[in-house]
Amino acid sequence: MKEKVRSKDYLLVISLFFFIVALLLIPTGFENIKLQNSETVRARVIDVDNSSVMQFGIVKTGDQDLEIRILNGRFKGVEVNANNMLIGKMELDKMFAPGDSALVVLDLDNSGEKIIHANVIDHYRIRFELILFGIFVLLLLGFAGWTGLKAVLSFLFTAVVIWKLLIPGFLKGWDPILLTLGIVMVLTAAIIFLVGGLTTKGIVAFLGAFLGILLTCGLSILFDRGFRIHGAVRPFSETLLYSGFPHLDLKKIFLSGIFLASSGAVMDLAMDISAAMQEVREKHPQISRKELVFSGFTVAKAVIGTMTTTLLFAYSGGYTAMLMVFMAQGTPVVNMFNIIYVSSEVMHTLVGSFGLVTVAPFTAIIGGIIYVRKIGDFSHKKKRTLTQN
Repeated sequence: MKEKVRSKDYLLVISLFFFIVALLLIPTGFENIKLQNSETVRARVIDVDNSSVMQFGIVKTGDQDLEIRILNGRFKGVEVNANNMLIGKMELDKMFAPGDSALVVLDLDNSGEKIIHANVIDHYRIRFELILFGIFVLLLLGFAGWTGLKAVLSFLFTAVVIWKLLIPGFLKGWDPILLTLGIVMVLTAAIIFLVGGLTTKGIVAFLGAFLGILLTCGLSILFDRGFRIHGAVRPFSETLLYSGFPHLDLKKIFLSGIFLASSGAVMDLAMDISAAMQEVREKHPQISRKELVFSGFTVAKAVIGTMTTTLLFAYSGGYTAMLMVFMAQGTPVVNMFNIIYVSSEVMHTLVGSFGLVTVAPFTAIIGGIIYVRKIGDFSHKKKRTLTQN
């Protein structure tokens, strides 16, 4: 069945598209902070020399000497020697073999015409990332059609807003909680109204999600003092303080990440409940407000369990290695849950789950008020018009 597209949908899609383009063109203020007299290029590894690499068990240290051929830029086709320094940390070190593609930073002389040194950053992965993203977009468009296009736009909009507004705002010292709350509200409104349309269903979903996210924000601030999470538990957080940004409030950045991370699931649950209540109301126009609210509760009960577990999977998936270390060392469970890295994830998961649990009754109550009044008023006006005729 062909999907019906309304003019409002076209307007929203076009408006969001131009807004994404505008955001991409707006500078963040950090574009000019880069190494002088340098150029980033893609290169092919021609030959490697591992004679200076020392191995201790599974750890490798030393220098891997490379011969590379530059594949793009002003120095395309030039072959130079490069160095790959190994520091003995497997999560940061990389090893190259002939034929590998690498991202390389070229240090140039003052004239910019001669290569002084070539520093190999890492394996070049951008091409495969673009291929993967292209497959994702094609699959989404092929399966969902017009709705898939709106989903792609909402995906791009979220990524651009986070990169162009949220991250620069953090670096400039803006209040992380207020900034994140404002951006989450904008994203929630844009995504819900883009996918669900400027309809009653979208309004109900947005209001329910708004209250759920607001509660999550309040709970994260409330439990902050008891958990005593300083914020440097996130990777590279401490590095920021030593990189010219000592003014950053890492604790507030951590707290803002709690309701930012759970907002997607909260939004999804709010839309599910709103859509289900709208369907019930349309099939049973005479249903009372109380009955409709309880119908919303019934739908919510069916999805809350899986959604809260989804958050647990999402958060714990990145920390399986750490948990394995604790178990392998025989760390008592009490000790493990008292360690700051684990307790921060406990706070992250439980506070985010609070938002999921509460968004259900919020959306159901709001839906009962709006749906019954809206359709009831419409039916009353229609009956009055027929009586006058």
